[in-house]
Amino acid sequence: MLSYRHGFHAGNYADVLKHAILLQVIDLMQKKDKPFVYVDTHSGAGGYSLMDEFAQKTGEYRDGIARLWDKTDLPASLKHYVEAVRHFNEGNENTSEDLSWYPGSPAFVDMHLRQNDRMVLHELHGTDFELLNEYFEDARQVQVSKWDGLSGLLASVPPLERRGVVLVDPSFEIKTDYEAVADAIIKAHRKFATGVYMLWYPVVNRAQTEAMLSKLKDSGIRRQLRIEQGIKPDSDEFGMTAAGLWVINPPWQLDTIATEMLDYLHPVLNVDGGYVKVEWEVGE
Repeated sequence: MLSYRHGFHAGNYADVLKHAILLQVIDLMQKKDKPFVYVDTHSGAGGYSLMDEFAQKTGEYRDGIARLWDKTDLPASLKHYVEAVRHFNEGNENTSEDLSWYPGSPAFVDMHLRQNDRMVLHELHGTDFELLNEYFEDARQVQVSKWDGLSGLLASVPPLERRGVVLVDPSFEIKTDYEAVADAIIKAHRKFATGVYMLWYPVVNRAQTEAMLSKLKDSGIRRQLRIEQGIKPDSDEFGMTAAGLWVINPPWQLDTIATEMLDYLHPVLNVDGGYVKVEWEVGE
């Protein structure tokens, strides 16, 4: 359960979609002056070296962020994302021209956190928790907990701010994760119905993924948006063929922004026979 290390996959095509959309959600939330809390159930480390053994072993970032790095025709949403990665590289004694580091989800949010916003981060893996805790040791607005993220989510809502963004991004290493994640989001929504919930999901076994999403879809919760990118057709063979974000209560215009983003990403990141999808699975 605790063997997963995101360093192997940092900056891959799934991270591109997840973090580009996350930044858009944060920006849209900040159109209002009122503060909000960002809750991350599976935070990982603060950032990842793309030069270390984990990233170099798989090289997944080369088919993700690296394909966007030198593009000059990016839509505004993806330009914002790439600029954030460049800023993170500069902060690691690098130059903005070198792609050597990749920020974790909390680092992306931290780069855009306002004075009155805050973060609640959960990480159960011992090594990644220590790295995350060290990364944010001087950040007064950030709480880092070595705790099961789904339990932590239920303890974190409703927030005092009454506004919040929740990212649920587990490894899905074991089959029971799928059901546990859906159950936790439904329970959290009962306590905090106005929060923005972002569930990242992989497509390795399509039936397994759809069973989880169907549970959310049939829960009675309104306003559920699917944002998904496949780089090749579904397959029974080992490996992730697609990934997506299931967003409950997406901020206004996120569907339009996501459509523009995926229209650009599809020809850039597609391997063979892939697709993109932005669909309202449950409306108002």
